[in-house]
Amino acid sequence: MGLFITFEGADGCGKTTQIELLDKYLKDKGYETLLTREPGARGLGVKLREILLNYDGDVSPNCESFLFLADRAQHVDCIIKPAKKEGKIILCDRHTDSTVAYQGYGRGLDLKRINYLNDIATSGMKPDLTIVFDIDAETSMQRVGKEKDRMESAGIDFFNKVRQGYLEIAASEPNRVKVISSSDTIENIHKKVVALVENLL
Repeated sequence: MGLFITFEGADGCGKTTQIELLDKYLKDKGYETLLTREPGARGLGVKLREILLNYDGDVSPNCESFLFLADRAQHVDCIIKPAKKEGKIILCDRHTDSTVAYQGYGRGLDLKRINYLNDIATSGMKPDLTIVFDIDAETSMQRVGKEKDRMESAGIDFFNKVRQGYLEIAASEPNRVKVISSSDTIENIHKKVVALVENLL
């Protein structure tokens, strides 16, 4: 069986850069990898991503959550589970913890309900490792810049709550969730990521 590793953190934390660096590192060592993301891995997910990030009307927090969950169910059943069965190392940019941090802590939805719905969407499957890239809200918003999608435009109070959410998730599941500060250099962060992943291999 393969491995399922998720990369989490607020917008601008550098996770996308790190997931690409890890993908190259693993491929260079001869491992077969699958680089994927939520929302919008491919197919139906691409259409859901477009709605979630760019729809310009009002979206209720509950509707937002269910759209993310619909994307997740499709992603897990059609992409992640088959790849894991094939023995691939799956590197996923965002997963269940994003919904907990953004819709739970950020939007204020009930955490028990979100965890219950995440469990349904994933059929109870959890990542083997989750790496959270910790970043303060001010730096997050600066890195995103002026061109923001719907989620990135939520404001500094929202992103302070999201950050707190990620730190509380990590504290509650220390064996699965590891936190790396985004304030270090790209090279040093990559070394820390590799160290965590090598422990699983």
